[in-house]
Amino acid sequence: MEFIISKYNYWVYIALMMIGFYAMIGKKNLVKKIVGLNIFQTSIILYFISTAAKKGATIPIIAHGNGEAIHAVHAAQYVNPLPHVLMLTAIVVMVSTFGVALAFIIRIHRAYGTLEEDEILAKEE
Repeated sequence: MEFIISKYNYWVYIALMMIGFYAMIGKKNLVKKIVGLNIFQTSIILYFISTAAKKGATIPIIAHGNGEAIHAVHAAQYVNPLPHVLMLTAIVVMVSTFGVALAFIIRIHRAYGTLEEDEILAKEE
């Protein structure tokens, strides 16, 4: 039980992911589907950033002193910057996806007069 409580952040990410997944699958309004997609993507980004954090670690910059001997680098002492950089890229992709999706929604609303999925499909038939 203590293990489950100690990993509370993972439970928060799972809850956010399921809320976003439900909004994408269960809702009929297109705006709600896009908001659900953003919640889903945000939960994944938060998960990766939290797994990259280390207690007691430092930034990965090796400073060489004046004339000091170069010592071996212990990777466990440094934070890996790669997940943070990749998630920054994922945030940019998420924002651009959201913008393009909203542009499509505006176009769909102008063409069909509604954003409800079942009404759009009925007008298509």
